[in-house]
Amino acid sequence: MSERSVSKRTEQKRWYTVQAPEQFDREVLGKTPADEPDKVLGRTIETTLGELTNDASENNTKLTFKINEVASDSAYTEFIRHELTRDYLRSLVRRGSSKVEAYITVLTTDDYRVQIQPVAVTTKKADASQEKAIRRTMIDLVRETAEDRTFEQLIDSVVEGRLSSAIYGEAKDIYPLRRVEIKKTTLEARPEEVAAEEETAVDVDEEDVDVEA
Repeated sequence: MSERSVSKRTEQKRWYTVQAPEQFDREVLGKTPADEPDKVLGRTIETTLGELTNDASENNTKLTFKINEVASDSAYTEFIRHELTRDYLRSLVRRGSSKVEAYITVLTTDDYRVQIQPVAVTTKKADASQEKAIRRTMIDLVRETAEDRTFEQLIDSVVEGRLSSAIYGEAKDIYPLRRVEIKKTTLEARPEEVAAEEETAVDVDEEDVDVEA
């Protein structure tokens, strides 16, 4: 391919300004080029909470967004993942302490399916029954939080630290805790995807009933 052809293709590309969702105040995440708007859809952008809030102390929190809409020169995104950096997580654990983790999948009031991974770090070594009780508390509180919140409200609770603080407040009575964090939050399915899965499950059940009859 000639230099002229490459140059022409570059000139034809348009730069789109990528914006965070409204709950993150439509902060600009960067720019991305494409020769057609549809080619921008589905691209992911990773940043840190610190970059969005201009607070360097929040740089240990990574946020990932996915472009789901393009209008004019703007590309709009949806939240798909929140994750703490490995270095930060390693810094929480001390020799002789226990790390208690859980993996909870919940459905919000507006039918988004989300997986949340809380982690609690104790001040000293906890025994198996104490770890089990802490894990149970984490699971129960995450489920209770999701039961009466929309997807946006749930993500706000995670990112702003309210959910981890609530877990800490309940679990510290089981055994002294050094820290509780939400290690990772992942969007697993949107409402339309959840509805499609439920419809498929119903169809399968009906087929099973017909066969047995």
